[in-house]
Amino acid sequence: MRLRLATAAALALTLTACAPSTSSPSGTPSDGGARTGTLKVWLFDEPNRAPKEKVVQEAVAEFTASHPGTSVDVQYIAVDTRSERFKGAFNDPGSAPDVVEYGNTDLPEYAAAGGLADVGAIADADLTADARASATYEGTLLGVPWYLGVRALYYRTDVFQELGLKVPATLAEVTTTARTIRTKKPELFGLAVGGKYTYAAMPFVWAHGGEITDLDSAPARAGLRAYTDLIKPDNCPPQQCADLTGGKTVDLFASGKAAMGILGNFNRAAVDAGAAKGKYAVVPLPGVTAGSVAPAFAGGNNLGIMKNAQRPALAADFLTLLASKKYQARMYDAMGNLPTLKSASDEVAGQDPFVKPFLDTIAAGTKFVPLDPGWGKIDAGAVLPTMIEKVATGKATVEQATADAAQQIDAALTK
Repeated sequence: MRLRLATAAALALTLTACAPSTSSPSGTPSDGGARTGTLKVWLFDEPNRAPKEKVVQEAVAEFTASHPGTSVDVQYIAVDTRSERFKGAFNDPGSAPDVVEYGNTDLPEYAAAGGLADVGAIADADLTADARASATYEGTLLGVPWYLGVRALYYRTDVFQELGLKVPATLAEVTTTARTIRTKKPELFGLAVGGKYTYAAMPFVWAHGGEITDLDSAPARAGLRAYTDLIKPDNCPPQQCADLTGGKTVDLFASGKAAMGILGNFNRAAVDAGAAKGKYAVVPLPGVTAGSVAPAFAGGNNLGIMKNAQRPALAADFLTLLASKKYQARMYDAMGNLPTLKSASDEVAGQDPFVKPFLDTIAAGTKFVPLDPGWGKIDAGAVLPTMIEKVATGKATVEQATADAAQQIDAALTK
């Protein structure tokens, strides 16, 4: 099912083009505003922009062909400075784009600023529940999820075959298997893990029944202990792994220095560019019990419409096209981005078996960071990686580190 533009009668609320509100967003794309002229679009820049840009240019060509008298000005903005750009646009209607791409972890901050429009009326019913939830703030859909990214367990098939190992069916087996590999092949890390790789640690916490907002609970501490126990000499020594980021753990697996890694669907190209190419397989990261899947963090980006949009109806049309099944499939082909529409996911899975473990992970249920404006402060303050590093380096016990982190999180989140 394609995204559909609701009729004017169904879109009773209109966007305001005056000074932005600081309250929760309430606008909805309407048939107001000019239907000709230049539509301004902000999309995220990429290290290798060419594949993404090619797909977007195809969408622009199709859009302008069906909308005489229009043009589309696409600007690719730097991810590192996106927050400043968005704040400026929220406060200066004249500089605001019409359609924007933003990270789903940015949602609480942008929602609190009142800068995004309600796009519930144009969202496709085919969106997966987890995808829709990641773009919803206080009951209002403030973006159409464009793609999702989740992590699963990559493992070296040649190493497993050589050592006669079975694919781990539980998190406990992941640990024992990692240690077995390290013992028998000390030149390898069993499982590449990093003290600064919070998206690998979170599934351990969630699988044990813990939550980010309750890190000093017994279940959360059990999950953190299971993760940090892997940053040990018998798997991934603290001297080398305590400060590893997610990117560096990808490098370890791709270069053939680790037998397992918790990597994303979006890391496929990096792995295939390294020594591990053709020697690995992927399964969902298992949970605590056999047959279960550890909840993964549902990362990804949304397409939204600015509340200050000068051409809201055109913006809705363009967003509808770019977020459609057709262009989600093309973005997967170009970038490896997992579609958020079930029909597109099914089509991609039928064509490429590689995505099945990731889609199975999504189907099992994903998790997300707290949808609270205070999350930005927690993220910027490196609260979670600091907690993990303290335990990994022996500077604090699990109890001490989680108590400190829980206090910081509680103080940062809006009451």
